[in-house]
Amino acid sequence: MSTGPAGARPSRLRHIRLPAAGIRFRLAVLHSILLFGVAALAVGAIYQNVSRVLDDEPMSRHSAFTELVDTPILGSSSTTLDNAGGGLQVFEEAVNRRALRQLRVYSVVALAVLFFASLAIGWYVAGLVVHPIGRITAVARRIQGTDLSRRISLGGPPDEFRELADTFDDMLDRLDAAFEMQRHFIQEASHELRNPLAVLRTNLDVVMHDPRSEPEDFRAAGEVALRATSRMSSLVDDLLLYAHHERPDVHRAPIDLASVVSETVADFAAAAESAGVELRAEVAERLPVVGDPVALRRGLANLLSNSIRVSDPESSVLVTAGHDDEKVWISVRDEGPGIDPDDVDHVFQRFWRGDLPSAREHGRSGLGLAIVRQIAEGHGGQATARSTVGVGSTFTIWLPRYVDR
Repeated sequence: MSTGPAGARPSRLRHIRLPAAGIRFRLAVLHSILLFGVAALAVGAIYQNVSRVLDDEPMSRHSAFTELVDTPILGSSSTTLDNAGGGLQVFEEAVNRRALRQLRVYSVVALAVLFFASLAIGWYVAGLVVHPIGRITAVARRIQGTDLSRRISLGGPPDEFRELADTFDDMLDRLDAAFEMQRHFIQEASHELRNPLAVLRTNLDVVMHDPRSEPEDFRAAGEVALRATSRMSSLVDDLLLYAHHERPDVHRAPIDLASVVSETVADFAAAAESAGVELRAEVAERLPVVGDPVALRRGLANLLSNSIRVSDPESSVLVTAGHDDEKVWISVRDEGPGIDPDDVDHVFQRFWRGDLPSAREHGRSGLGLAIVRQIAEGHGGQATARSTVGVGSTFTIWLPRYVDR
């Protein structure tokens, strides 16, 4: 027995929206009820006032009308209006009752016509009001996970719907930019991981399928595989760090950046000595900032690691830290080969390594300076670089100064 159509019917029925479920219908009904209520109160008040006036001020009590009804009817000396029909008061009450009955009938008919007319007018006006919501819904339904290029672009006066549409468009812009960055990041990371994997696979294929392979060949292939896996491990670690520093919920608190700089420089003293590089520091006494000390230590460590690696023996690396009225800075200056002026603007991009031949040999992932920039921007600052080929480079992290009020 086929259950396909029966199983699909509930899904289609969920998309069938009854008029009563729509905001347009509810607005129209609310408009009609409010207008009907106000009109009913007004008609009721008019009816009550007319009824009270007829009861409290009958015409039979007015002297001029009394003289008129006491005048004999033409052709009779004894018959008057007062006694012709059984009394003037009875006649007047009958006329009043009929007038009030007619007033009630006309009022009910007028209220019924007013209700349905206001319902139709309310439906039309509500349609004009909610039309922008329909455009927003239509655009939202057409948006796909891989295509965020559609926009509402709602015109008209700067009202609440225009503000809602503009906010929605701004959100789509941010999502589109974030997804584009994510796609580029995945492509770049895949490319970086593919290279060591290709090296690893090629060397293993050669030694495994060559019947003349000697133990030395397997040992050499193993060393290549070890270097490739070490590079991939370093890359994965940097990718995790990069993803971690993208999180906006990292805990930050007021800290003294001077102590962070001094401790980090002390940590790299042995590495600098081993490379034959003189590591010096000039740090101000107090550098108040709001930040994550672990992340800031990581950023400075990346700068020091790069500077020591590219510096020649018997050269020096200078770390300075200071502040002015608004900013705090950490600067690392080396005496390495320097960076080409055309590449200075790209040094903080992901996976950038420049033209140094030793970049890949040292297993550099190309994420170190990108992480530095990310840490600086995550703290409300920025990272800058200045370099002269053959002289050296200076990298600086700028952070907002914290003022305890």
